[in-house]
Amino acid sequence: MLTLHYFASLRETLGVDQETVALPAAGISVAELIKHVVVLHGASREVLQDASRVLVAVDQTIVERDHVLQGGEEIAFFPPMTGG
Repeated sequence: MLTLHYFASLRETLGVDQETVALPAAGISVAELIKHVVVLHGASREVLQDASRVLVAVDQTIVERDHVLQGGEEIAFFPPMTGG
């Protein structure tokens, strides 16, 4: 199982802030998980697939889309932040 968290505009787009999902397959990448989430929430949710608009953290560490998941992780999706 994976615990998924959605922040800011992603939470509003998906209509959920947190959910638990079964790992679709052992050893999938973050990119494959994103495709699975898009299917779960509908094709209009493809904003998750745009790497320039969504950062992904696994167990509180920012990762690339090719990061491999083992199961049991906490995944956070959020838009890039800027500040000053």
